[in-house]
Amino acid sequence: MAQDIETRLVAAIAARRDSLIGLTQDLIRIPTLNPPGRNYREICDYLDGRLSGSGFTVELIRAEGALADSDAHPRWNIIARREGRRAGETVHFNSHHDVVEVGNGWSVDPFGGDLIDGRVYGRGACDMKGGLAASIIAAEAFIATCPDFAGAVEISATADEESGGYGGVAYLAEKGWFHPSRVQHVIIPEPLNKDRICLGHRGVWWAEIETKGRIAHGSMPFLGDCAVRHMGAVLAEMEATLFPLLASKRTAMPVVPDGAKQSTLNINAIHGGEPEQDPDYTGLPAPCVPDRCRITIDRRFLIEEDIAEVKAEVAAMLERVKAERPSFDYEIRDLFEVQPSMTEEDAPVVRTVARAIEKVLATRPDYVVSPGTYDQKHIDRIGRLKNCIAYGPGILDLAHQPDEWVGVQDMVDSATVMALTLAELLLPDAGA
Repeated sequence: MAQDIETRLVAAIAARRDSLIGLTQDLIRIPTLNPPGRNYREICDYLDGRLSGSGFTVELIRAEGALADSDAHPRWNIIARREGRRAGETVHFNSHHDVVEVGNGWSVDPFGGDLIDGRVYGRGACDMKGGLAASIIAAEAFIATCPDFAGAVEISATADEESGGYGGVAYLAEKGWFHPSRVQHVIIPEPLNKDRICLGHRGVWWAEIETKGRIAHGSMPFLGDCAVRHMGAVLAEMEATLFPLLASKRTAMPVVPDGAKQSTLNINAIHGGEPEQDPDYTGLPAPCVPDRCRITIDRRFLIEEDIAEVKAEVAAMLERVKAERPSFDYEIRDLFEVQPSMTEEDAPVVRTVARAIEKVLATRPDYVVSPGTYDQKHIDRIGRLKNCIAYGPGILDLAHQPDEWVGVQDMVDSATVMALTLAELLLPDAGA
């Protein structure tokens, strides 16, 4: 890439520093809470105005009929495209616009977008409105600096990544928006640190396990069969055999942090007996033996594992409990599953972003895999597009935390990396 182009792009990003801060603040101040899916249209309308003003052709797409889509909370997505002056490949930046609940423990306004000591604070600051803002600034700076580019630049902001992405990237992939015939390179600006390239993620299987019993009067529990006690036996068997088995499995995937290099299982929730009453109920519970108990499990698995094996391990554990408890009865219900995904290190987008990181940060990037899934799963499995990575500003450990923030310099540096990536992929004479 010509040194003059690099110098001009670095200067163009630096000149847009205040715009980058302001854009990030504006996005944070739109509380796109998921669930239930608030203000999705509002943020898409805001981005429509911004990107249309920068010369992009914009489409707003509702994921009608998708999981969680409703008239009360429609699942709105936006895709913006800027065509170059000649044919070429398309580079697509995909960010999710939804954020998780606020939670307790904040010392600043979660939707204030406060700028304090070089950091922009707010829910979604690092996960991932800072990344969305960085990709927009990168694209605007590149187009203004290099108007003679080939191919196209696309930017999308999509719904529901925090709850699986089915009203966002999954829907769009099913409609062909990420087919390799129209998009060749995808960068997802998730907060994995500005000097790391995320190649993919582990797999996940969510399921509900229910133990069954028989209701009876609490003063005569011997006439019933306590489903909670049965679940206690399940949990004990998990501790004795399943958790040690999972801890013994290690992956060759570069998963971070180190603890996620093994298979893991989390018990998300447990519910037994009669339903909880409304908060204003002041009476006592009825004296009943619980005839049902349910847990929700979150099993994260490795690329070396087969999903059938993952499920069989849990079923075998339950059968061991059944063999020891004559009245034991259970049911497993699948909730959802996602296969692991990992792009090869020699993929074109990986190599290009790596070179840009070396130029901007004067360091070789680390290659990592995320412990949890993100929307690459849909681009890979539904879109059949393998040339996809996550790269963006922010620190993953801050996601979903109180006082979430993103560093301004991190956004500037990441936007510069993105702009240099665009130049290498879309300028006919750029080269490595």
